[in-house]
Amino acid sequence: MKKLASVAAYLRAVPPAPRAALQELRRTIKAAAPEATEVISYGMPCFKHHGMLLCFAAFKDHCSLFMSTYITKAHKKALAAYDTSKGTIRFTPDKPLPVALVRRLVRARIAQNERKR
Repeated sequence: MKKLASVAAYLRAVPPAPRAALQELRRTIKAAAPEATEVISYGMPCFKHHGMLLCFAAFKDHCSLFMSTYITKAHKKALAAYDTSKGTIRFTPDKPLPVALVRRLVRARIAQNERKR
């Protein structure tokens, strides 16, 4: 995917099925982290709040949510149904991350960033 200037532009460039999943993920993240700002970093949509909060992206066969390894390890049981590695959570558009789980992960990541301050 070519380099895009905004999260909206990134999402417009994604095929329909993953776009819908990522738009729902984006809405959930915004609701859980209303003070976070959206940026494009490493060619992906990201949120910042007292440092980098998380990023997400669409790939050929899956979507990914990128967080800290600490968060994915701390929520290993809740993430058991998904392919994870280090700070990456992979999911498919037909099996998106549950809203409640995303909220919990985002809140945990915010708390982690705020402890670092």
